[in-house]
Amino acid sequence: MDFFLDTANLDQIREGVELGIIDGVTTNPSLMAKEGIKGEAAVHAHYRAICELVGGDVSAEVISTDYDGMLREGERLAALHPNIVVKIPCTKDGIRAICKFTDELGIRTNCTLVFSLGQALLAAKAGATYVSPFVGRLDDVSEDGIALVRDIVNIYTAYAYDTQVIAASIRHTRHIIQCLDANADVATCPLSAILGLLNHPLTDIGIARFLADYKKVNG
Repeated sequence: MDFFLDTANLDQIREGVELGIIDGVTTNPSLMAKEGIKGEAAVHAHYRAICELVGGDVSAEVISTDYDGMLREGERLAALHPNIVVKIPCTKDGIRAICKFTDELGIRTNCTLVFSLGQALLAAKAGATYVSPFVGRLDDVSEDGIALVRDIVNIYTAYAYDTQVIAASIRHTRHIIQCLDANADVATCPLSAILGLLNHPLTDIGIARFLADYKKVNG
């Protein structure tokens, strides 16, 4: 399973890249706003900066909600860098745009804001490169986000769809482990959730014991 960082924070991306296990980045307008990035020129410059830090795919989301706007904006985003994947919401116009990008323009896409198996099916039939079911947001309304990831993976495998499943809206380290069990292709996470995988009290106890024994022998 690949790890993507779900952030627009350059410092966090640098830290993740230095760790050596980050395969890509996902962003959205909310994450851009959190970093104070305003205006199309600044947003585009920020996407280029992210692409310079990360060797893998970087999802850049359109803010247009109509078909023509998605096409115009998506083409501009894709032209920024070869690693850009255009992130499109799972709406009627979004599915149309994904078909156009896939069949005629050769632009890779990430179908986002997916909350049902039906939506994931349409995204795959449209030729989306990735589909992003939102695990945490489903859990927030007492639905099982991990179960949806597992169902999408099973359907894509059964019908040989090429679309990869990005488990998104990951809230904590346990979600990552559950995504492994669900056979997600990618988990896109905050850096804190990934770093949480390192934590175990027995590791800390073991290091302390080794150091204490070393000091006994070596002073």
